[in-house]
Amino acid sequence: MQQRKRSGGRAARRQSRGDGAGSGPTAAIWPGIKGGRYAPLSQVEIGMIDRTAMRILEEIGIKRATPHCIQTICAAGGSLTDDGRLLMPETLVRDVLQTAGRGFSLCGLDPVHDIDPSSSRTHFGTSGAAVHIIDSLTGQIRDTTLRDLYDMARLAQQLPNIHMFQRTVVARDIADPREMDLNTLYACLKGTSKPTGTSFGAPETMEEAVQMLTMIAGGPDALRARPPVCVSTCFIVPPLTFAEEALGVIECAAKHGIPLKLVSAGQAGATSPAPLAGAVAQQTAEVLAGIVYVNLLNPGHPATFGALPFVSDLRTGAMSGGSAEQGLLMAACAQMARFYDIPCAVSAGMTDSKLPDFQAGYEKGYTELLASLAGANLIYEAAGMYGSLLGASLESFVLDNDLIGSVMRATRGFEVTEETLSLETIRDVCVGGAGHYLGHVQTITRMESDYFYPALADRRPPQEWSAATDKDLLERARLRTRELLARPGPDHIPSDLDRAIRERFPIRSL
Repeated sequence: MQQRKRSGGRAARRQSRGDGAGSGPTAAIWPGIKGGRYAPLSQVEIGMIDRTAMRILEEIGIKRATPHCIQTICAAGGSLTDDGRLLMPETLVRDVLQTAGRGFSLCGLDPVHDIDPSSSRTHFGTSGAAVHIIDSLTGQIRDTTLRDLYDMARLAQQLPNIHMFQRTVVARDIADPREMDLNTLYACLKGTSKPTGTSFGAPETMEEAVQMLTMIAGGPDALRARPPVCVSTCFIVPPLTFAEEALGVIECAAKHGIPLKLVSAGQAGATSPAPLAGAVAQQTAEVLAGIVYVNLLNPGHPATFGALPFVSDLRTGAMSGGSAEQGLLMAACAQMARFYDIPCAVSAGMTDSKLPDFQAGYEKGYTELLASLAGANLIYEAAGMYGSLLGASLESFVLDNDLIGSVMRATRGFEVTEETLSLETIRDVCVGGAGHYLGHVQTITRMESDYFYPALADRRPPQEWSAATDKDLLERARLRTRELLARPGPDHIPSDLDRAIRERFPIRSL
């Protein structure tokens, strides 16, 4: 990365970092910073989990496969037990893994936002499908709407540390499932030109959505070359049960070359084993089953490894997305995906708190940092989510943009070179120099490349803070959110194309 030259004064430095929507990308942080320094699993332990996952698929298998899935996998060497469990021998799984998709990008409508989820490159985005939005000022909760989804996509477009936008909330003002899915897709695409994601309840609806995507992309070949959406499919109902409609979604994606986020999301102690190692092993096996199926349908298909063992508070059975165990599990799953050399998708930032408060800050912080340090490629639920994915907050997008920037900076680490060790600078300052490094040319030239500056975090001295009128961070976030949403909406979908889509599909006004 090139270092920026000083352009004069604090105001000029702030301006050089962007238009105020938030800090980043800068010379200090950028999309795709490499993680991988944190490894909760040893290589021996990774091997143990891998072998257990293979035995699960070969000896226990998965039930409720559709006839097409059974035919496809059995033709490749699988088998069906008398009680209807589909078995996949280790040789089949390992052979198919050799053909799995690697080296693909997740594309945005604007290529400048494309994501490279390879190696240990880390990116942050949204997801969650919350059903409530929380007013942080009053504490009131209401149902989420299509407009909320669109506004969140618009915020993601303007906040530089949110690299991708998958559906965050359910449009509960639309009752028909087909209409909801089509409107959800279009609201995401219209709100941001970054890579997007959504899901479909039925393969027939996805086929219809592909027609819409073909119009937006400019034809079927253009769509196959640059699909602007990654379809998230929970194709497994843990433990070890296929979701039949989701298998149809996988088949549709394989036919059209649409990237997939293959998700298995058990809850440790409820739908996956209580020991964390067992939860990782089961979810690894379940996702590998999806990898096998989609690559038998379309070898090399772009699909991410979405093993998401969630945590239950075993005192109550409630999901605990903000727990320390959740961070450990996501880091371990990132290691397993890297072991198979398949781009991974994990979940972090799913605080159990209901509001942007102290609990939310620390739970979001450590879960996202652990996942990032482990080299997770795509970290979903990283912005805006509360109540273990049941609630969402608009102003949290602005707050989480700062948090993500700091996590990225910590993930990057620092470089130890002859230059950064600074021997001659130390000599210059201490021997006949000023006796401090303020104003030194090295300090000035490195202040942008070595340090991340949050847009909203309060770093004023206590006396200055006490005399200020804007003491409250959350209120500043509310104001900033209103300012961003008051800007004109994105125009990356031309008006004539927008009209054509609305004439053909039941798209609602936003």
